[in-house]
Amino acid sequence: MGPFLETLFGGLMSGMLYSLVALGFVLIFKASGVFNFAQGAMVLFAALAMARFSEWIPALMGFDNKLLANLLAFGGAMLLMVLVAFLIERLVLGKLVNQEGVTLLMATLGVAYFLDGFGQTLFGSDIYKIDIGLPKDPIFLLESTFEGGLLVNKEDLYAAGIAAALVIGLSAFFQYTSTGRALRAVADDHQAAQSIGIPLSRVWVIVWSVAGFAALVAGVIWGSKLGVQFSLTLLALKALPVVILGGLTSVPGAIIGGLILGVGEKLSEVFLGPHIGGGIEIWFGYVLVLFVLLVRPQGLFGEKIIDRV
Repeated sequence: MGPFLETLFGGLMSGMLYSLVALGFVLIFKASGVFNFAQGAMVLFAALAMARFSEWIPALMGFDNKLLANLLAFGGAMLLMVLVAFLIERLVLGKLVNQEGVTLLMATLGVAYFLDGFGQTLFGSDIYKIDIGLPKDPIFLLESTFEGGLLVNKEDLYAAGIAAALVIGLSAFFQYTSTGRALRAVADDHQAAQSIGIPLSRVWVIVWSVAGFAALVAGVIWGSKLGVQFSLTLLALKALPVVILGGLTSVPGAIIGGLILGVGEKLSEVFLGPHIGGGIEIWFGYVLVLFVLLVRPQGLFGEKIIDRV
């Protein structure tokens, strides 16, 4: 039972981080009706900004306080992501109001390539370190319940807690605030939202900024665990099955889809891998999504796209 529960906990913690990345996809799709291929590039760009600012700011201002350096770096990276959101709306989305979805989709693909290239030009292409003080030592939980207890990595536990808090906070923001209701109205019908006085440009800046914030937190967590490198863009590929599984229009679906994928791939790798070969984590999510789409094309919690048109 111990190994099973350790694998289960590890999957849940990985799943929360997948949900965090998937949430950026869902937020932008709900507000603009387009699948944002730039989300992975936003994670990388934000993580690069955080890593480099945490080096540059202390050197520039002449202090050696790690906490202050991280706080200032996080604030600077967030301001940069808001600027990116403003420029995306002003230079890209604002020019494509009421265009076909495929046009907006290709625009986000262009944004992704631009952020990848510009991030490398601006911050460099080495592997950078983010140290936010997350403890890396393993701990034993439930020692009184199971012999030897459950071995859990502290860093994973803290990271999952941060991701869970952010996911809950963003879900509440989207569901219960006036801005969140405006975002949902824009998602349902751009022209109708404009006709009742909802400023489309401001809503898009807000939602891209929120998605940028989610990308920054995901980038900081993953960068702390793995280092900031250009393979971070592959996180988007891991989040794609989560979004499709949970439903493109569902914030709770992104959360539950991430947990299902995290648990499923970990259990499959540990318990099926020795019998059928390794590498299950790489393809598990896509195979799972294929089976779900055969039964429910809109995902487990998504609504039919035809109903939104």
